[in-house]
Amino acid sequence: MTVPNRKWILNGVFVLVVLVLLFTPLGFKIKVFASKLLSTSAAMVKEGRQVSLDSYQWKLTDLDNGTFDFEAQRGKVILVNFWATWCPPCVAEMPSMQELYNDYGDKVTFMFVTSDDRNKVEDFLKRKKLDLPVYYPLSETPATLKTKLLPTTYIIDGEGKIVVAETGAADWNSSKTRKLIDGLLSPQ
Repeated sequence: MTVPNRKWILNGVFVLVVLVLLFTPLGFKIKVFASKLLSTSAAMVKEGRQVSLDSYQWKLTDLDNGTFDFEAQRGKVILVNFWATWCPPCVAEMPSMQELYNDYGDKVTFMFVTSDDRNKVEDFLKRKKLDLPVYYPLSETPATLKTKLLPTTYIIDGEGKIVVAETGAADWNSSKTRKLIDGLLSPQ
């Protein structure tokens, strides 16, 4: 019988670590922690590169199956976050989103848009003690807001310009983000 050499042992340990990271709840928690650790403040889109929202024609429904009229949000500051419960960076940024929502929820329209299973979303919100307005799309997302990456967050100013387009986990409760929102809310 031959004794495995050091290379075989190290390869085995590496494969085991990869399997734990990819296929276990512990791996998910490690990814969430790493996303929190690496998240920074969201960056504003440079003025010359800001685009206007192409349409407010977007029908959504909330967790109670009530309809949400995106058209009625025209002229308001809007934060749209595309997320899912299975997405570690999404989960990582939710506590900072909750803090921001707690302080600005009556001044800014917050929209947490998902296509995730309703029961999973409700369980997730309850388990994480989150009270965020979650919506499901009923019609095509406006072209300027379409994304394939999660999480993606947009902040739209009162004139309909996308001033923040952030992909990946961010610290939404940062002083930089608060200063940006305060500036968007103050009369010009």
